[in-house]
Amino acid sequence: MFKFGRFLAVGVALASLTLEARALERVQLRLVGLESEADTAALGESLQSASVLNTLEKSPDTVPRDVVAAARADYTRLVETLYAQGYYSAVVRIGIDGREAALIDPFQEPATIDEVIVFVDPGPRFRLGQAQIAPLGGDNPPVEEFRSGAPALATVVRNAAQTAVGDWRERGFPKAEIVDQSIAARHPTARLDVDVRIAPGRRARFGDTTVTGQTTVREPRVRQIAGLPKGERYATSEVERAAGRLRKTGTFRSVQIDQAEAVEPDGTIDMEITVIDRKPRRIGGGVEVSTFSGLNLTGYWLHRNFLGGAERFRVEGEISQIGLQAEGIDYALSFRFERPAVYGPDTLFFAEAGLAYEDEPDYLERRAELTVGVSRQFNEFLTGELGLGLSYSEVTDRFATPETTRTLQIVSLPTALTYDTRDDPLDATSGFFLRGAATPFYETVDGAPGAHLTFDGRAYRAYGQEERFVTATRLQLGALVGPEAEDAPPGMLFYSGGGGTVRGQPYQSLEADYDGVSLGGRSFAAASGELRYGVTDTIGVVAFADAGYVGAELFEDGEWHAGAGLGLRYKTPVGPIRLDVAGPVAGDTGDGVQIYIGIGQAF
Repeated sequence: MFKFGRFLAVGVALASLTLEARALERVQLRLVGLESEADTAALGESLQSASVLNTLEKSPDTVPRDVVAAARADYTRLVETLYAQGYYSAVVRIGIDGREAALIDPFQEPATIDEVIVFVDPGPRFRLGQAQIAPLGGDNPPVEEFRSGAPALATVVRNAAQTAVGDWRERGFPKAEIVDQSIAARHPTARLDVDVRIAPGRRARFGDTTVTGQTTVREPRVRQIAGLPKGERYATSEVERAAGRLRKTGTFRSVQIDQAEAVEPDGTIDMEITVIDRKPRRIGGGVEVSTFSGLNLTGYWLHRNFLGGAERFRVEGEISQIGLQAEGIDYALSFRFERPAVYGPDTLFFAEAGLAYEDEPDYLERRAELTVGVSRQFNEFLTGELGLGLSYSEVTDRFATPETTRTLQIVSLPTALTYDTRDDPLDATSGFFLRGAATPFYETVDGAPGAHLTFDGRAYRAYGQEERFVTATRLQLGALVGPEAEDAPPGMLFYSGGGGTVRGQPYQSLEADYDGVSLGGRSFAAASGELRYGVTDTIGVVAFADAGYVGAELFEDGEWHAGAGLGLRYKTPVGPIRLDVAGPVAGDTGDGVQIYIGIGQAF
């Protein structure tokens, strides 16, 4: 651990190893010359992170040859780190048992090494003197920190130059490049003068696009999905969006888009798309266990290039509520077909069909449904959906005395808008997920209109230097407008309890009361909060609390319940394996502890 002051001496900061006879006993970092303890701490951590020697403490098989090689590599790495922090007069010495590492004969390396001392005197921190990049593609400086008098960080200088070139390319000059640069360190005044010259080249428009690589997708479809706008002004963002569209299909393992070596005489520049296919077929499945919702099994079969145009076809089956005594087993089988770039490169056509058998305490339903629609990607984060759905179901109302059976024929117009900025949908640590859905419908047998409305909002934020601590919050809302609960499609009523709403409460245990008859509610709200901490890179712990509300009317005549618990996460390439243990903390719908096991975060 560092002890800071005018002089920093670290006994065992970069590594501390205990080996056999040839073991490295001690490594010291001696950092001198800094007045501020905060600067000393920050620079010390940066040097420690950059040092190859620092990794030796985690290796029990280190030999002298490894130590000497690491020391030689550290000269460059430590100097680069100092430059990145604005120190251009630094002195770095690495002593191996009193001998400078750079002077050790590589053919006569020591047989044993007892001590390594890394001495760093960073010298004064430089500031920018002359700070010029010209010509610029716009009126504003490329990077705000790139100005005279600001700290002369090497990363800022590099980013400013790259950003200036990128601005030209975004404005239609694909061959913009740095043609000259002068960077001079003025040691007496601790100033860094930077003068960078850019040659924009010729303005260009997108020309012809060719397709190469290892792919069975038809070339016209690759170009259609990419959507490079032939004849329009060249822009780097358009190239990035085209690559993103191809990757989003899931068909390709590798996507690369390159420009031709020169702009054509007519002012166009040709592009080349190189793609490599993933394996076209995939199968998978999942298992989730809860003490109150039973065992749920899912499986799917996926084809990524179904008709040769990067179409996706997925068949999925689910068997749920296995092992429950109060409820029967539910079955579901669904089919989904997707074709990208149907009405432009950002619009996807989809068709879904499904069969379901649901055996619940309140009802028994046999259902068949079909939906067709389009999904539109408005920008990187915003997506909209519009569809037309038809469904037919036979419902046995078990709440009625005697039980009655009714037929439902529904025409619906499902719509949704999704805003998603999460860094990782499977295990988010930052960003937001907001989804609002509205499904107006018309039940043709009784001539009853209605609408089903839902909202799902999630927020994530990480804390700490290593971002091991994450807060996750979720708010869910729902409402059914139109039919009374007794006449509504059962799947449009709302329940609370279980892994998707309130952990610690039995699955769908909270209903609404309709004059002595208990059914799903016509309004719903749920709030969840989690505190996640990564103990190691693969193991994490979670503390959570959930609350849910179900109402007979639109957020009236309802009841609340809540649950809380602790969880364990184990990260895998397909998402974290989740183990949650929870119990009820409010409401009268639950009693006892529940256990949930599944793949992926709870939300």
